[in-house]
Amino acid sequence: MNDLHDQLKNLFPDHVSEPEENQEVENELWMQEDPLICKYEKRKGKPTTVIEGYTGADEDFKQLAKEIKVFLGVGGSFKDESIIIQGDYRDKIMTFLKDKGFKVKRVGG
Repeated sequence: MNDLHDQLKNLFPDHVSEPEENQEVENELWMQEDPLICKYEKRKGKPTTVIEGYTGADEDFKQLAKEIKVFLGVGGSFKDESIIIQGDYRDKIMTFLKDKGFKVKRVGG
C-alpha cells in the first residue's frame, strides 16, 4: 500500500492528503430514546419489512436504510419516513439495529 502512496506523491507532489477520520463522522447516526418499530407487511403479494419511528434527520435515516440494504444484500427504499426492505428480514434487521445501539420493537407476527 505504501508503494501506491509513494507513486501518488511522485505524481502529485503538492497534494496534501486529508485525515481518514472523515469517514467515521459520516457514519455517526443520531440515537434516540424511543424504539424503532420493525414490522412485517405484504405489499402487492410480496413480503416486506418496514422500519418506522426514527425521529432524527431524514438524511441519517436514508444512510441507515443504505447500510441495512448493503448488510442484507437486498433491495429496498426510503418512503414517507419509513424504510421498506424487500423480504422478511425482521430478525436480522433487529439484530443489526441493536448492534448499532438502537432500541427496536417488533410489531405483528
